Amino acid sequence: MNRIYWDSCIFIYYLEGSEDVRLKLRAQLLATPNAVLCHTALTELECRVEPMRNNKYDLLNQYDRLFTSPMTRRLVLDDAVYRRATELRAAQRLKTPDALHLAAAIGQGCDSFWTRDNRLAQAAAGHIQLIVPV
Repeated sequence: MNRIYWDSCIFIYYLEGSEDVRLKLRAQLLATPNAVLCHTALTELECRVEPMRNNKYDLLNQYDRLFTSPMTRRLVLDDAVYRRATELRAAQRLKTPDALHLAAAIGQGCDSFWTRDNRLAQAAAGHIQLIVPV
C-alpha cells in the first residue's frame, strides 16, 4: 500500500480544478501503485467550507463521496500529531493548518505528501517525500 497524504488543495484541485489539472492529477494517481489517499478531519473542513458557504450541495456530496471512498483513509489528529505540529510550526514558522497536515502525514507513516505549497519542502525534508503533482 502506498499511503499518500493529499493536502487540502490537492483534493480541491481534484474535484474543482480545470479539466487539464484534474486529468493530470488522475494520471499521476493512477501511476502510483496501490495508492491510498490519506487525509484528516481538517482536510474535510478546509475542502467543504466554500461549497457550503455557496450552497453548492452537489459539490459537497462529491467531497463526501471522495472522503468516504475505499481509496481514502482518514487519519486521526491525536496528541502526538499536535506535538509534532507544534515542533514543525516553531522550527519552520508554518501556519497551524500546514503544520497539522504535515505532522499527520509524517506521524502516521505516509509515504508521500502531495501539495501545491512549495514552502513546505524545507519542513518535509528528511521526514517525508514532498510531491508537487501539478
